[in-house]
Amino acid sequence: MRPRIALNIKSVEYEFIEEQFGSKSDLLLKSNPVHKKIPILLHSDKPICESNIIVEYIDEVWSSGPSILPADAHDRAVARFWAAYIDEKVQSFYPPFSTNEEEKNAAVDQLREVVLQMEGAYGEVSRGEDFFGGEKIGFVDIAFGSMLGWARAIQVMAGVKLLDEEKTPGLVKWAEKFSADPAVKDVLPEAEKLVEFSKLLSAKFKTAAASS
Repeated sequence: MRPRIALNIKSVEYEFIEEQFGSKSDLLLKSNPVHKKIPILLHSDKPICESNIIVEYIDEVWSSGPSILPADAHDRAVARFWAAYIDEKVQSFYPPFSTNEEEKNAAVDQLREVVLQMEGAYGEVSRGEDFFGGEKIGFVDIAFGSMLGWARAIQVMAGVKLLDEEKTPGLVKWAEKFSADPAVKDVLPEAEKLVEFSKLLSAKFKTAAASS
């Protein structure tokens, strides 16, 4: 989702190729032989891997479009810090679909802690504007916003509301504006589709646990 949002912001036309769940295509293995995972951007037949790296690449190559990373060096460093924090803290916990209730509750509690941290970050980084990036969607918006579909899926499956009007009012408003942006609205997956995908993941985890 992150590279697609970045390409949309830059108004760059692209071909989107999806991988089939449970298999890895020859193109994927050839393009990312180290991690063997998506996303991958193929530009001039050269692969660029890892979502945040791809977004930075897009921002540099298509520099005539709206900037994604801040112009100020300190602000860029802060944006990279929060993007790295999101990947470190959030991606290791979602989706919390373990069949073990204790593990599930622990994962949800940690996600709530991250969301509260991001509420504070939003207040500081946005400087009173609509997005982390200011008036327009920026690097942190893309990094964090790509998680919104899962947040909604978790609410459907577990009845857990990660973005709360009382505890995270800033993020609630931010999420509405981010999701409605033309560069984003057709990219974020519907919660129902992620719920179905989570069932495939759960089945995979159960099989792996049984075999071990």
